[in-house]
Amino acid sequence: MIPIVPAGSIKPAEVSPADNQQLWLKPGKIALPGSPPLSLYIHIPWCVRKCPYCDFNSHAAPGKTDSHDIPEDRYLDALRADLEQSLPLVWGRPVHTVFIGGGTPSLLSAAGMDRLLSDIRALLPLDADAEITMEANPGTFESERFASYRASGINRLSIGIQSFNDRHLQALGRIHGEHEARAAIDIALKHFDNVNLDLMYALPGQTLDECMRDLEAALSYGTTHLSLYHLTLEPNTLFAKYPPALPDDDLAYEMQDIIEARTAQAGFRHYETSAYARPHREAKHNLNYWRFGDYLGIGAGAHGKLSFPHRILRQMRHKHPATYMEQALAGNAVQEARDVGADELPFEFMLNALRLTDGVPASSFHDYTGLPLHKIGKQLAAAEKKGLLEADPTKIQPTELGRRFLNDLQEMFLKD
Repeated sequence: MIPIVPAGSIKPAEVSPADNQQLWLKPGKIALPGSPPLSLYIHIPWCVRKCPYCDFNSHAAPGKTDSHDIPEDRYLDALRADLEQSLPLVWGRPVHTVFIGGGTPSLLSAAGMDRLLSDIRALLPLDADAEITMEANPGTFESERFASYRASGINRLSIGIQSFNDRHLQALGRIHGEHEARAAIDIALKHFDNVNLDLMYALPGQTLDECMRDLEAALSYGTTHLSLYHLTLEPNTLFAKYPPALPDDDLAYEMQDIIEARTAQAGFRHYETSAYARPHREAKHNLNYWRFGDYLGIGAGAHGKLSFPHRILRQMRHKHPATYMEQALAGNAVQEARDVGADELPFEFMLNALRLTDGVPASSFHDYTGLPLHKIGKQLAAAEKKGLLEADPTKIQPTELGRRFLNDLQEMFLKD
């Protein structure tokens, strides 16, 4: 999963990532009591075909559709160079989770994935029990290759199913059908015991019954985690330019309510806006995003957030794969970097934390932003008065109403 980054938070470089003395020693406008947990995100930018709803930094793989058609060796060289350049910014900090996203990371060969994970272990202090997730799409599944991924150290899979209905898959521009989706899950469960399925609802022409059939199909496999996303028309996508007919709001809300009830009945807890997990199977990597932890992002277009004693830095890598490889190998992987202003931090923190059903400890606001809690005291009080936040001084937690009107709640913490 690519983390949520507020619009406009990445601008032309105002901080030089190479100036480590400035980042570590020069006084800033905040004072962090310590370093948040650190994760690593790795972006693989190629897909077999670009989906019309997708606004991620993904590009159709050239030529045929097997892994040999992407410049795998050169890209892995660039990732290693990028990581080596970033080491002074995270020196000595343990990495708790790794997420390999895309695009379609399962286009990498087994040998390529093994090389990538070996480079990570050689360069970073990776926790022995680190959660290491890889995204995969049906149509790229071969049992032998996924057995090799598991042997290399991948211990969690996230599969982009989206639907089990061939008509809806075709409308979404997916390259797989129901048969390939089910075969992919079977292969995944043969090699992995921690598997997430991505599904979408409120699809073009979808009925309530069709939505429930998709959900029942997903539940029948007994996976540990489900990510259930309401289809939205994102800017700069084909669907935004040529909008399909989607279910109206009333039907979409009915789908959402039934999904909530049925997943709870099946033993899943709705712990984040779009995430449902069996007990103790929450996505640790994504939890770190939502709790405003740190993450180093490498790969084409990857975003990162890194904390230092007196500042928080956001980075973005060059987006186009060819440009990224050229620049990373030349020692310039980062295209844009900037300090996050103290006036921006409250909204950035709350944008993520309020997605969590349980919210976060109130103390984490100071721990992860370096700002006193009274900085947002008025907004917290106003949100409680409207019934959007729980009246608990030890936690920042949305109510059921707050979760339903999440955008309104988050906007209360925008700077004036």
